[in-house]
Amino acid sequence: MSLYLTLKWIHIVSSVLLVGTGLGSAYYMFFANRSGNLQAQAVVSRLVVRADWWFTTPTVFIQPATGLAMVHMAGLPLSTPWLAVSLALFVLAGLCWLPVVWLQLRMRALAQQALDAGSDALPATYWRYARWWEALGYPAFVAMALVFYLMVAKPSMDF
Repeated sequence: MSLYLTLKWIHIVSSVLLVGTGLGSAYYMFFANRSGNLQAQAVVSRLVVRADWWFTTPTVFIQPATGLAMVHMAGLPLSTPWLAVSLALFVLAGLCWLPVVWLQLRMRALAQQALDAGSDALPATYWRYARWWEALGYPAFVAMALVFYLMVAKPSMDF
């Protein structure tokens, strides 16, 4: 297999891990937060943080490294419209993801503190963080879905 095809395979697999982990984590955190079950929220928030560190973080570096290497090998300028828009959307998703990581860390700590204290409810701060976490997740997911489309369709996008 050529270097280009190897990079493409790594790029595709890492994109699946990136978006799949994000969507799966969001699904479980969304529903755990609506369950009203503090123990479930503590466990799920801990696992969501772990999934981000194990899967999402490495792919955030693998995606641009493999993508830019393939762009270079293909001789495409970064100003190619579908590519420039894809890069901008990837950056937008990253700008949403960075505060989400901080929010998840805080939510995990707050849920664990409430559980350790024997409380049956989470503090208002947790719920404020949860609203921000959810609000940032929507544009990040839409951005990544659009990147998938642009990577496959490579439309001319004449401006």
